[in-house]
Amino acid sequence: MNGRVKDAHGHSWRIGTGAEVAWIAGGTSPGLAVTAVIPPVFAAYATVVRPDGAAGQERCNRAVLALLTGQSAGQRWWLGYLRTSPDDLALPGVTMAALPQVSLYSGQSYVLVEAGPRQAAAWRRSEAGSPGWHDVLPDLMFPADRSWLAASLCDDDWTCVGGPASLVDMFLAHPDVQARPVRPGEDATPPGHRAS
Repeated sequence: MNGRVKDAHGHSWRIGTGAEVAWIAGGTSPGLAVTAVIPPVFAAYATVVRPDGAAGQERCNRAVLALLTGQSAGQRWWLGYLRTSPDDLALPGVTMAALPQVSLYSGQSYVLVEAGPRQAAAWRRSEAGSPGWHDVLPDLMFPADRSWLAASLCDDDWTCVGGPASLVDMFLAHPDVQARPVRPGEDATPPGHRAS
């Protein structure tokens, strides 16, 4: 496979290894703090709650992708997809079982693909109604320069974000995003929610 895979449309994508996520694996530790998901290397952190209903979720996803794209315009992103079953698709027409995986967050298996915001918005869209999908966005996203990280753990209904203070401020101010600031040692669980 030599580190690349072709999707159902014939496009070739680079598959990531443990080297791409070593900074995450080495900087996080189990627990409820935001640093269980996001390494303590960023200026600011927040949690973003997934809205109920398809319309609210779509608005939130568009806003999240727009904010992240504005922070890292022109860069490639690493998209991580949590493996919950052998039949899960990592990208169009390619199951996770057919791809190398990386281990994060107490041994959870992810497929890591180098792509971008357009693929982040589209690859799961056709599968979003299937059992097991919480969201159409990847479970893990970060740009080549690692200037931010967005990650959602299995069964949680929120996403943790770390990055520059200006980026987190934009999340907090955006009308389509329900975000709250979180300090590195603070429980990331939003009020009224339960950690998995």
